[in-house]
Amino acid sequence: MAEFLATPFGTFVLIAVQSLLVIAFVMISLLVLVYGDRKIWAAVQMRRGPNVVGPWGILQSVADALKYVLKEIVVPAGADRFVFFLAPMLSFVLAMIAWAVIPFANGWVLSDMNVAILYVFAISSLEVYGVIMGGWASNSKYPFLGSLRSAAQMISYEVSLGLIIIGVVISTGSLNFSAIVHAQDTRYGLLGWYWLPHLPMVALFFISALAETNRPPFDLPEAESELVAGYQVEYSSTPFLLFMAGEYIAIFLMCALTSLLFFGGWLSPIPGLPDGALWMVAKMGFFFFLFAMVKAIVPRYRYDQLMRIGWKVFLPLSIGWVVVVSFLAKFEVLGAFWARFAMGG
Repeated sequence: MAEFLATPFGTFVLIAVQSLLVIAFVMISLLVLVYGDRKIWAAVQMRRGPNVVGPWGILQSVADALKYVLKEIVVPAGADRFVFFLAPMLSFVLAMIAWAVIPFANGWVLSDMNVAILYVFAISSLEVYGVIMGGWASNSKYPFLGSLRSAAQMISYEVSLGLIIIGVVISTGSLNFSAIVHAQDTRYGLLGWYWLPHLPMVALFFISALAETNRPPFDLPEAESELVAGYQVEYSSTPFLLFMAGEYIAIFLMCALTSLLFFGGWLSPIPGLPDGALWMVAKMGFFFFLFAMVKAIVPRYRYDQLMRIGWKVFLPLSIGWVVVVSFLAKFEVLGAFWARFAMGG
């Protein structure tokens, strides 16, 4: 087996199997996330939620996916058919391939590249094209207006997300996710993770992630009362399913980034307990629970309020934090509290 894996074809087979495992994990998680999302909203509103299809309604997500796949695809008259179908495929594929650099445990990563953070940002910045293309190709004013608002929102909050991550990169001295997790591996357990030295930015990162993925209270591009569901209003059947799947995958990716950057990734919160992928998945599930709770209990912002927060509050704060962390790391204030180059880099 070792000799086979050393051949070019063996390497190809190994990479293909690993890729399929990651895709299977993300797609199965997608079904669980949609079910959990709806159950959490139902619990907050004191109703049952999905409870008919399968035991406790656990097969409701599968039934919904089959319904979308089997429905007729309706294309608006005058739409650019090629771009119309390319947009949801682009959104789904870009959201999926970003998982190639996400480590689930020590060595459990498809591509452990040194510039993993730049890779994720390159992919996430391309996702806006799927939204723009979908709105423009629909040949309708409402989806086009929704796509413009969504693009402006995504670009605005990518800036603050990037600057917040720069603070973590400065502390670690590396753009590699595994190195960032190793830098948080101290004898103090969860008190040694980056959420404590970068505490002011954790809340900003979480809120920016909500806005970046168009989640409430920042779901203005999909606000039915204003733009009749935004950029995907003309989509139905499988193309609509691809848009929604890409959005949920991007949300789950933000949960993974939050876990890796600030909460130790696969590290155990209690010293002495074994580390592993279960901790990583549990943390991702917890942050998705917070995403769902925010949707259930926080009222929607106006669009001008959304943009004002991004450019006039989050941007100055994140820039200021980069400057502060640079000084704290350079002069090694409190030792290795902010400067962990030897540990992670």
